Amino acid sequence: MFASRDLPADVAAVREAHAPEVPVLDAEADFETVPPAVAEDLGLFVDRLRPASYPADWLPDDAPETLRSYAGPEFTVGMPGGGTVVWTDQTAPETVLVKRRAETTPDDFLAFLLAEAFVEVGADPPTGAVAGAAAMPEGATGIPEHFLPFFGERYADLDAAIRDPEDPAGYGPTDVYQVANALFDAWVGLQTRETFEQWADDPERERLHDAWVDAGDRLTDRLEELPGLVARGETDFANATEYACSAVRHGLDLPAPFAALDTTAFRDRGAPYAVKWAEKTFDALADA
Repeated sequence: MFASRDLPADVAAVREAHAPEVPVLDAEADFETVPPAVAEDLGLFVDRLRPASYPADWLPDDAPETLRSYAGPEFTVGMPGGGTVVWTDQTAPETVLVKRRAETTPDDFLAFLLAEAFVEVGADPPTGAVAGAAAMPEGATGIPEHFLPFFGERYADLDAAIRDPEDPAGYGPTDVYQVANALFDAWVGLQTRETFEQWADDPERERLHDAWVDAGDRLTDRLEELPGLVARGETDFANATEYACSAVRHGLDLPAPFAALDTTAFRDRGAPYAVKWAEKTFDALADA
């Protein structure tokens, strides 16, 4: 299922700077979640496995089954919505995995995705920003691999902020999942994007910086239109949040209410801030 991957010089240099011990493995197939028996093969490439499980009471009763499985005792690596390059903190050291679809990914963008993974693995977020840090795998102290340990017990608060029990046709558990994933994505970007910005002045990282800028440029067309699109029913708020949070990773100008996510307060406070933002934002939507 897995094989070691060779890295180009600029990507290898980023790994050396941010996550020098991390193995990079090609997967034989695309995947959302690696079956537990296959995931255990990662033990051949790392010092040890450290499977994680999380308290069931973090989740609403109707949480998506994939999220409930991730929280459970089985060794679960990868989740729906993961990109071409993913990483896990359930191994020591962490492991970066490259899905098979990378074969059709442009070289420069794939190089950036790998470099981005190393920067994320090596990041040191502020204390208290990760609400479920105490339940993360033993020895994992940085950015978590998924939004569930980021929100921890506050995930139930996020669910309550987004969903209206008196409107069964309104936002549901999959919408909460989408918003949670988006908010986590934005927070991760706030931890890492300064590094990518600094690459502008580093000739050895030039193509990686250019790929990061190019990815952001592809998001600019619809950003200012997001509130109007939501108001006209041309997109829902969960999709708009996902789009805006992708833009946070690139430091792009955002309209309200998303501009409040591109702040040092969110960067430093993390999950509690995200929940408060959701409470205020969805209350305003209900009153509109």
